[in-house]
Order: sequence, then structure tokens, then C-alpha cells
Amino acid sequence: MQPTLVAVAHGSRDPRALHTVEALLERVRELRPRLRVRLGHVELNHPLLDHTLEQATGAAVLVPLLLGRGTHVKRDLPAAAARAGHLRTRIAAPLGPHPLLIEALYGRLVEAGWTAGSAVVLAAAGSRDPDSAADTRATAALLSERLGGVPVTAAYASAAAPTVPDAVRALTARGCHRVAVASYFAAPGRFASASAAAAPGPAAAPLGAHPALARLVLHRYDEAVAGLAARAAAEQGAAGPGSARQDVAYGGHLELATA
Repeated sequence: MQPTLVAVAHGSRDPRALHTVEALLERVRELRPRLRVRLGHVELNHPLLDHTLEQATGAAVLVPLLLGRGTHVKRDLPAAAARAGHLRTRIAAPLGPHPLLIEALYGRLVEAGWTAGSAVVLAAAGSRDPDSAADTRATAALLSERLGGVPVTAAYASAAAPTVPDAVRALTARGCHRVAVASYFAAPGRFASASAAAAPGPAAAPLGAHPALARLVLHRYDEAVAGLAARAAAEQGAAGPGSARQDVAYGGHLELATA
């Protein structure tokens, strides 16, 4: 039996966020009807991840609906997997950076009215983790290529600089008189709304249930399943009874945690 796909969302007090994530997972189920797909939240919304994992059996792949490496991917998800000692788990890479994510960003910008030649601020939540910032900058570079080389500046709603308003001002000072804001958020929320409010021109909607994002969720799942199968074959018969192992993969690296 295929491992359960456990999509891990951050959680938000904005009621639109839960509806958006559920719509995304419906697209995932439409693409792969026989796959068991479950949702768990890091915080703020139910079901919480721990509860989702408690209800799962066999094997599970945790797919972060998060856009880069950071504390949740590096610490919170491995900790939750370790607590689910009855499961064989693997944590997939976060959604970004990836070309499918760029297609979703491009699609949302076009929907919002972005026109060729307009500069873009890629508005992200922000993190103190340098890997998270590096992933956002990498996405900005890929988006710039997709948009024909126009300037794309990564900016943040919290915890990092520049802020979205500062990035807009910097682009304007460079002579970019048409500036749009791309929403580097999986779902609506306070940070996404504040970033959109700072846009002097078109402000794209969050990525939401974009078809490319649904394909990316399955791509990350398939990557992790391949690694899980390879690890199981290599370790067949090696682990004694009572040992619970979690394969943790993110950012192109593999770490093995033993609970």
C-alpha cells in the first residue's frame, strides 16, 4: 500500500486559509484518486499534525506546504515524525524553489494584471533562518528568468529585510516605474494581505489551489517515496523490534533520525 500523503500546512487565524488548503488538496486527490491524502497543521488550525499522524497507519510522507527551509521544516516536522513512533515516515522537501512553483507565481501575476516589463517584488513571510532566505532569493531569480529578465526583488513581511514597502521604493529609485507584488504565500493571511496592500500596481493572489502547485505537491511526495523505498530495501532486516525510524529529507539532503 502506498504511504499516506500528509500535507503539512502552517495554520492561520484567517478562515480563508483552511478553505484554500482544502481546495488545493482536492486538486491533489483529483490528480491521484487512489492516494490517501490527509491534512495536518503546525499550529492554529485543526487537525493538528500530531493528531493526523496518530490516526495514520503503516507509512506516511509529510509534504510541507511551506515554501522554503526553515524552523518548521528542520525542527517541527522531524519532531512530530519522531513522536509518531508507530509510523515509518519520511519528510519531503519544501515546495520551493522549483520550476512548478515559478509557474504558479507567474500564473497568479498574470491573473492580477502584470504586464511585460514590470518589475516585481516577491513578498514572502520572512524567517531568521539563512536557508529560508536563500530559498526565497533563489525563487526570485527563477521568477525573473520566467518573466523575461525583469527585476524581481525578494522582500519580507517579518523577521528579515527588506520589507515589501522598502523593496518597492528601491525598485522605483532604480527607475522601475511599474512594480507588481507577487504573493509568495500558500494561502491568504495577515502577511499576505499586508504585502498586497503595499503594492503600487498589481498584487497577485496567494498561490492557493493553482494547478501547478497541486502537481508540485505530488512531485515532492514521489521524490520522498522513492527515497523511502530505497532506504527500506537497504535496511531490510537490519532494524530490530521496537526501533522507530524516520527518514527526513529536505533541501536536497537526507538525514536519518532514530527515535
